[in-house]
Amino acid sequence: MIRRYGLALLLMLSFLAGCASPAKSVDPRNLTYPQLKFAIPPSNRVTLDNGIVLYLLEDHELPLVSLTAYFRSGSIYEPAEMTGLAGITGALIRSGGTATLTPDALDAELEFMASGIESGIGDENGSVSMTTLNRNLDRTLALFAEVMLTPGFDQGRLDLHKKNTVEAIRRQNDDPKGIAAREFRRALYENHPLGRVATIESINRISRDDVSAFYRSAMQPAGIILAASGDFDSKTLTAKLNSLLGKWQPKTAALPAIPQPDTTPLKRVLQAQKQVSQSVIKMGHLGLEKNNPDQYAVRVMDYILGGGFTSRLTQEIRSNQGLAYHAGSRFDIGRRFPGTFTAETETKSASTAKAITLMQEIISGMTTAPVTNEELQQARESIINAFIFGFTRADSIVTQQARLEFFDYPQGYLENFRDNIARVTADDILQAAKKYLHPEAMTIMVVGDEKKFDQPLSIFGKVTEIKLENGK
Repeated sequence: MIRRYGLALLLMLSFLAGCASPAKSVDPRNLTYPQLKFAIPPSNRVTLDNGIVLYLLEDHELPLVSLTAYFRSGSIYEPAEMTGLAGITGALIRSGGTATLTPDALDAELEFMASGIESGIGDENGSVSMTTLNRNLDRTLALFAEVMLTPGFDQGRLDLHKKNTVEAIRRQNDDPKGIAAREFRRALYENHPLGRVATIESINRISRDDVSAFYRSAMQPAGIILAASGDFDSKTLTAKLNSLLGKWQPKTAALPAIPQPDTTPLKRVLQAQKQVSQSVIKMGHLGLEKNNPDQYAVRVMDYILGGGFTSRLTQEIRSNQGLAYHAGSRFDIGRRFPGTFTAETETKSASTAKAITLMQEIISGMTTAPVTNEELQQARESIINAFIFGFTRADSIVTQQARLEFFDYPQGYLENFRDNIARVTADDILQAAKKYLHPEAMTIMVVGDEKKFDQPLSIFGKVTEIKLENGK
């Protein structure tokens, strides 16, 4: 009986399938989609009683709160004879305890609450940030304010940071890529604070009084911008921050003006001798900064040249020639100072000169003929699509918006970014390449074993040897 019912059902299904009209095949290459619409969520911008700017973006999905303070500081302001002072000061703002809490006590209390406070000072800015569960918000905010306003700069922690920094300097020539990055940057920003490198002598010269004085010159309410995101009520959090920070007033003079670096491209060949099987190659020059209207054409140009897996540098040097696992380029758009253009790769010693020659030819090719329509379309779409992924979390959204004001970006920069990229044409790229790429006047930095090179580096110009002396 069961077999007969099963056979009847099978026959019925076969009959219905035969009566149905055949499915229409669809070519996936012809599918169309509506235009993607994406709007950046706006943050609420308010000002505390003393002028500190506060950006707020509520996000109640998780019981977490994040807060970051950006303040005007940086290694560009440290004395040349104490290079490294900014980095040590930035770390000690948090790790050195406070006026009322030892470093260990502060660490223990934050750990007990599962809260975090971090601090640091880079080249052009400093920051103090915190994360916490919203149930511990009040106490973590109080500790955050105490870290900012009355850091303890514990002598023991200072000694530890100095010891670790000195040890890192002693080992700095162990990594060929680290050598190349350091010496390349030092050459591009020659005679400028951005090109300074800490030494054992400069670190040992730093005292607790130096740290405290550098902190006081930098940590002032004027110019501070806060970015808050997470599970809070904006009015309540603003009131709390006003109570903690709103009465804080500046007590010292403004930071000194820092001159712009010399952007004149120079033809230089630098070589650091190191007995390794692969050569590290970097080449380039200084580029442009954020207010340059050509930055969008430069960004698309750079993606085509060396920014993606299908870029010209990657395809020729990696895929076609098999000279390296990685080859690429990057135009870093500077914020307060011009950024750098860097093309780089690593290749076996016996193909060093060949790789340099290929890189020069590919870079030069960008300046002589327009890019293809396929390259242009792929680059624009990739940059625009990647841009959207920078706004997947509330903390990344609000910090980006706060940083734009902190670094004086033009109004509407984020909102207009995708349209500005989409408007870039092949001719725009060609003109930008001719203006901002200087293949005839690049600094070439090579770290490797010159005895194994396929040709001497002197074929590219006069070679200057970089002596590798740890810490000196």
